[in-house]
Amino acid sequence: MFDPVMFWLDWFGVAVFATTGALVASRKQMDLVGFIMLGTVTGIGGGTIRDAILGNLPVFWIADPRYLITCVAVSGAAFFLAHIPQSRYRLLLQFDAVGLAAFAVIGTETALAAGAVPVVAIAMGVITATFGGIIRDVLGGESPAILRREIYVTAALLGASLFVVLLSAGLDRSSSLFCGFVVALAVRLGALRWQWTLPRYRPRPGRPREEQ
Repeated sequence: MFDPVMFWLDWFGVAVFATTGALVASRKQMDLVGFIMLGTVTGIGGGTIRDAILGNLPVFWIADPRYLITCVAVSGAAFFLAHIPQSRYRLLLQFDAVGLAAFAVIGTETALAAGAVPVVAIAMGVITATFGGIIRDVLGGESPAILRREIYVTAALLGASLFVVLLSAGLDRSSSLFCGFVVALAVRLGALRWQWTLPRYRPRPGRPREEQ
């Protein structure tokens, strides 16, 4: 059955993540080919890994090349428009938050549709939401978002988990998708705004040998 919320979130997530890849390319002053390469691997990278793990072959962008065309088009447009925003880094972080939220629930839904149990589906949602950005940051020579102090993966985890919980509780699929997306986005944007972090490991002395 056609679900308009999932449909638009899916395409929106691909376009937004492709934009973040292109913005990294602009920060590194790459040429047009660099923009397209970085935008494309960011837009479809997480979903490709998800489909490969789940055995959904051919992967989504091979089954429907419009995803690939969208990434190329968005990245190419960014080559000519990236100079417009005053702060490309701030825009990159905001767009990345939107893509993260969208792919967290879309990846989870895709895994559920493939027959994965809820806990595996949530893991696939997190992978879909984060691995495209990891590939983007590594290729672009940026510090990967998951290594920064503020909450990142946790936002995707919360959004994916809420989607599964609401769906299991009987809420309709579209509303569950939307609620999961909003929560993941709110947590990530809140982390950027107020520097929310999880408790970090701190070195401490080990036990004396005689107590071991």
